[in-house]
Amino acid sequence: MKKITTDKAPAAIGPYSQGIIANGFLFASGQIPIDPATGEIKGADITQQAELVMKNIGEILKEAGTTYENVVKTTCFLADMADFGAFNAVYEKYFTGKPARSCVAVRELPKNVLCEVEVISLV
Repeated sequence: MKKITTDKAPAAIGPYSQGIIANGFLFASGQIPIDPATGEIKGADITQQAELVMKNIGEILKEAGTTYENVVKTTCFLADMADFGAFNAVYEKYFTGKPARSCVAVRELPKNVLCEVEVISLV
């Protein structure tokens, strides 16, 4: 196994890695809309927060030597299912290969953000 770490995505806020490569796959931890430069939550609405989440995912994919096109599975967590349509509008710009996906609403996300996304990708 190989740990993936980049300062271009938010540092882990707990006892976990940004990502792990094992057996030809990247397993990336869930990303929330934290600005990696400041450590602060950014974005006033689901669209802004989802954009930053996708950019953070992109940096982890890049560090692992892969791209959005190689993502095979995503798991998406929303604080409010009413944001599903707006979230999808952002999501589809990045995940053009249409990987397998689960998307659920949860009671609460870390730091009270509106969305979190984790990915599994080929490397």
